Amino acid sequence: MARSSARGSTADTDPDTRRPAAAPAPRRGSPPRWLRVLLPTVLILVWFAAAGIGGPYFGKVDEVSSNDATSYLPSSADATKVQAMLGEFSDSDAIPAIAVFVSDAPLGQAELGQLREALASAGDTAGVGGEMSPIIPSEDGLAAQAFVPIASSADVGAVVSEFSDALRAAVPSGIEVFVTGPAGFTADLLDAFTGIDGLLLGVALLAVLVILILVYRSLLLPVAVLATSLFALCAALLTVWWLAKWGVLLLSGQTQGILFILVIGAATDYSLLYVSRYREALRVHDDRWGATVAAFKGAFEPILASGGTVIAGLLCLMLSELKSNSTLGPVASIGIVFAMLSAFTLLPSILFAFGRAAFWPRRPSYEPEAVSAEHGMPRTGVWPKVARGVQRRPRLIWIATTVVLLAGALGVTQLNAGGVPQSDLVLGHSEARDGQVALGEHFPGGSGSPALIVVEQGEMDAAVSALLANDGVDAVAVASSDSPSGTAPVTAEGIGAAGPPGTPAALPKVVEGQVLLQATLGAAADSDAAAATVRELRATFAQDAPSALVGGVTATAIDTNDASIHDRNLIIPVVLAVITLILMLLLRSIVAPVLLILTTVLSFGTAMGVSALVFNGIFRFPGADPAVPLFGFVFLVALGIDYNIFLMTRVREESLRHGTREGVLRGLAITGGVITSAGLVLAATFAALAVLPILFLVQLAFIVAFGVLLDTFVVRTLLVPALTYDVGRAIWWPSKLSRQRDAVSDAT
Repeated sequence: MARSSARGSTADTDPDTRRPAAAPAPRRGSPPRWLRVLLPTVLILVWFAAAGIGGPYFGKVDEVSSNDATSYLPSSADATKVQAMLGEFSDSDAIPAIAVFVSDAPLGQAELGQLREALASAGDTAGVGGEMSPIIPSEDGLAAQAFVPIASSADVGAVVSEFSDALRAAVPSGIEVFVTGPAGFTADLLDAFTGIDGLLLGVALLAVLVILILVYRSLLLPVAVLATSLFALCAALLTVWWLAKWGVLLLSGQTQGILFILVIGAATDYSLLYVSRYREALRVHDDRWGATVAAFKGAFEPILASGGTVIAGLLCLMLSELKSNSTLGPVASIGIVFAMLSAFTLLPSILFAFGRAAFWPRRPSYEPEAVSAEHGMPRTGVWPKVARGVQRRPRLIWIATTVVLLAGALGVTQLNAGGVPQSDLVLGHSEARDGQVALGEHFPGGSGSPALIVVEQGEMDAAVSALLANDGVDAVAVASSDSPSGTAPVTAEGIGAAGPPGTPAALPKVVEGQVLLQATLGAAADSDAAAATVRELRATFAQDAPSALVGGVTATAIDTNDASIHDRNLIIPVVLAVITLILMLLLRSIVAPVLLILTTVLSFGTAMGVSALVFNGIFRFPGADPAVPLFGFVFLVALGIDYNIFLMTRVREESLRHGTREGVLRGLAITGGVITSAGLVLAATFAALAVLPILFLVQLAFIVAFGVLLDTFVVRTLLVPALTYDVGRAIWWPSKLSRQRDAVSDAT
């Protein structure tokens, strides 16, 4: 086989070789040349087709997604049952908005008349469905409110924005206008997710591109890796979109954002591992096919184990009672599957097509003699120095790092993960939040978002008595079929007694023997006081009106938080058990997986502890959703264990040839660069979630990004290598490798 002595590459396989060459005889077991060219070409074309079809779906995700919290509750929750019955009591499925008008001076009849005209004018906005309520002045005379139905089938965010602008333009000067209530907060949430297709994806890809250019100092290689990630995301999005369209999966803006970041980060990590193996292979193989086969064999097991671990951890979310959690598992798992497929097929095909030119201007040379002289381990650079440091003081290093991590983990006691008010879900300016504050200053805080109670007709009087006796309830009404407003007030004197003089007593609307009561709470619907009132009512109803079910905004938040806490306590132990089992199968050991899991859990504890201190002391966040620790755990353990897998599979490979302690040093020196690059990429991609002004995603972005960096630079660099080196060959117990002696290292 003819070779170029300058670069050690064959004329038939290196595209930079200018002189023609006769076709060499294929190696034994190697496919014919036409097949070696055809297979990568077909794979590249298939992925281009998938990207071409899936790409346009980036702007269509909102067509199949939902951000309605009630739709994600378990079917057994009271709030879910009440929501399912509401359609029977009302012909409208509109989402209520509350228009709030606030003035520094008392509002007289003239001003109230102008507000009625402004409301009627703005009511012509497309998407405002049904009849608006009359203007209701506050007792102090400084404010007024009106209830405005927004059609649920419309673009709620656009309708609320247009209605708010029209109302603000029509009211007299000196009167502030806010649009709040459920529709207002829904509009805020939808507006916060508007940048998910463009801004989030752009920031994540730009961060990855910058890191790849700095790492490789190459032009083609970063493009090849980014194409691998982006094409995987297109294929995953295409699959998830149609599954959501067919009703197989539930998709939300939150799930969509996590899918984007997870696929880009994971696919890039897997690509970096393959590129590292391919660069190594090019030094000992003079043709691209041989290097591709060798790189694929070396990268296959760690990538498969890594992806399998992440998928197993994500699928554990299917045990969740909350559909927002349980559906994330399969959605994200689909993304990981395509990330693995892309790294196994598209990237090897692209690198095969470019050969050594992919690394230009730092193309690896064919130098098997130099590799043989190095015994496969680099002798210069940062990571060999780190390996020698671990060799000198292993016990001191792992004990010191453990103490530091434990100290950081103490901050987890400061984490407030009991839930946050709906008004604090969106960061930055919020008209709905400002409107709720103004509403609470002049009206009962729960106006527009009442607690909804469905109760059997025979127990209605007992339920009404319990509501009126509760100090947290400001007013009670009953759904009525013969009342113009659809509801009739209820007092101790009876139904309709609080209406204007001469108002006939309204009859409650009865559906299958049940009636619907509405309780206006004195506190804001998303406040702790409102939650306490609803819990008190449920406890009272359990004794006095056992058939009563409590729903509404406050009840939905309570049921969501309770389900999140249940999920956290159930899923975390299951994830640990599943990942430990996978590591045992991968490493053929019991001791090593247990130690790896312990180090990863310690790293997670430190990440949560530091995050709690940062959230409370620097960002002044109002708290955290109960799902934040669960999601942080799943991502940090499932993804953080990746770097231990990358390291320990290489350590085991080297230990089989050189003994355990030498294998630790070699594995650390060889994988140090690629794992550090992968950690930086994954941290940067998750940090990109912070561009979306959603409290949950900002907190998750910090926790995962910080935790990944902690895993990359402390756990995988110092703690795991030092601990493994100190334990020695016993780390592989009970496999045969635990009994294999190394005359040089293990005898010391």
